[in-house]
Amino acid sequence: MGRRKANQPDDNLTQVIMLRVTENAWRKLENIRLNSDCQTIPEVIRRIIEKDKIIYYHKDASMDAPMEVLIGIQKELKAIGNNINQITRQLNGSMSDGQRWYHVKRAAVYYKQVDTKVSLLLSFISQLAKKWLQK
Repeated sequence: MGRRKANQPDDNLTQVIMLRVTENAWRKLENIRLNSDCQTIPEVIRRIIEKDKIIYYHKDASMDAPMEVLIGIQKELKAIGNNINQITRQLNGSMSDGQRWYHVKRAAVYYKQVDTKVSLLLSFISQLAKKWLQK
């Protein structure tokens, strides 16, 4: 059993147009194809001729670096939270007061790390807010 043909919008295209363009025009069409929802250059040309919409995608690369910093802080906070959970389990399972104080001191070190990471996060967010509110 063969594969069923998909409904293609190009089924009713019957006339052939031969066209030559300059290298510069070809690069412009290729750039439109790469940054839009068009799959081929002929599709770009058809949409231009028929005055159809071409959805052009634009990526704002200015937010790449701040997003990487935020993701890094998120991962560090998650790791610290996992460590605190492990220490809490050990604390609840300890019998002697000495072991409990040891686990409490270890947890306090991690809570200080959380405090520094959260203050770093808040300062970073305030810088981003100033940048966004200027526009």
